[in-house]
Amino acid sequence: MSRPALWKVVGASLIGTTIEWYDYFLYGTSAALVFGKVFFPNTDPLTGTLLSFLTYAIGFAARPLGALVFGHFGDRIGRKRLLVLSLLLMGGATTLIGCLPTYRQIGVAAPVLLTTLRLVQGFALGGEWGGAVLLVSEHGDAKRRGFWASWPQGGAPAGNLLAAGVLSVLTGVQSDATFLAWGWRVPFLLSALLVMAGLWIRLSVDESPLFQQALAAQQTRGKAEQPPLVAVLRHHWREVLVAMGARMAENISYYVMTTFVLAYAVEHVHLPKQTALNAVLIASAIQFALIPLFGALSDRVGRKPVYLVGAVGVGVWAFVFFGLVDTRSFGSLLLAVTVGLVFHSAMYAPQAAFFSELFATRMRYSGASIGAQFASVAAGAPAPLIATALLKDYGTSTPISVYIAIAAVITVLALLCAKETRGRDLTDLTPSAPEPEPLGRAVTA
Repeated sequence: MSRPALWKVVGASLIGTTIEWYDYFLYGTSAALVFGKVFFPNTDPLTGTLLSFLTYAIGFAARPLGALVFGHFGDRIGRKRLLVLSLLLMGGATTLIGCLPTYRQIGVAAPVLLTTLRLVQGFALGGEWGGAVLLVSEHGDAKRRGFWASWPQGGAPAGNLLAAGVLSVLTGVQSDATFLAWGWRVPFLLSALLVMAGLWIRLSVDESPLFQQALAAQQTRGKAEQPPLVAVLRHHWREVLVAMGARMAENISYYVMTTFVLAYAVEHVHLPKQTALNAVLIASAIQFALIPLFGALSDRVGRKPVYLVGAVGVGVWAFVFFGLVDTRSFGSLLLAVTVGLVFHSAMYAPQAAFFSELFATRMRYSGASIGAQFASVAAGAPAPLIATALLKDYGTSTPISVYIAIAAVITVLALLCAKETRGRDLTDLTPSAPEPEPLGRAVTA
């Protein structure tokens, strides 16, 4: 594939994932700073934040369902169509959140509607990640797959950067009363414009050539295929477990160090909202630049070594992180979040290529999505909730650091059980129907 055409695919995936992560992180940031007061006003601030993070966590419950549905149809009818659908669902739900009445206006129905829209967000994102990284992985070449596939991963910090940036501007130009009254709605309503731009770009790219080849090969054979989910669980269950374990430290550390830290800095350390948002804003910009560099490094030294450095680093840094935040210095807060995201980048950058290389073509969307999103239920979903509960119960950040360190140990163990995948050929067209040579063996040979 020509370099300009590949950059077009990368751009379509990156812009789409940036918009979806903007929507998703906008909710998380608002959960930390706004929703406790708007949708749960009859509680003390920390309890309101806890309830707000509960609605945030519920969205993760829908991500495995999204992974199953989008993975199934993505492996049957293609990556592109499902990516368009996920963008529409995410953007629609986010825009409607900006239109919701508050608790004071309609009572308990307000948080119920908020939770419902959060579930739609989770369902959409559950199908987004796998399709976006596969579209790039299956267009690129094996030699630089880590670099090319890391670009959609940049959508996470870019989306967080965009969400934190918009909120930072609004909190900077509005009073707290105005922001709570209506200002918080503006970033959610802006999602409608971003989605239209993302759709125009995504509709312009071609379907994955590897998927088209695999589909043609299956049609030539004329044999009925197993559903992708069945094939994944039959032939790739070990790879699914590896992916789930690899996600633990990456997912937990990210949501603690970018979402929970906002509530911690404002409610516990009593820093201004603007200060906390600016720290996350700058750190996210640095992470966006680092992700393709770590992706390229994984092409040179392997996926596992880079990933392991990140997992070990974040486990150790967790014990330094909160001490820096507690100093109430902007420089220390920025250092805490930035270094945390450097270690996160070392895990997140090679993850796209690593997970893509674990599975065969006709079950790759399902396998990568299931491994990633089922882990998110145990990892990212409860992370801010658990961190808030630990802070509420113990009054200190030390148990939160231990929580992150345990996640890091799990990830290290999962990686030690995995084989290096750098340079693996993705053109495996073996069907998911029963064959003399099982797919799992064909891929991991």
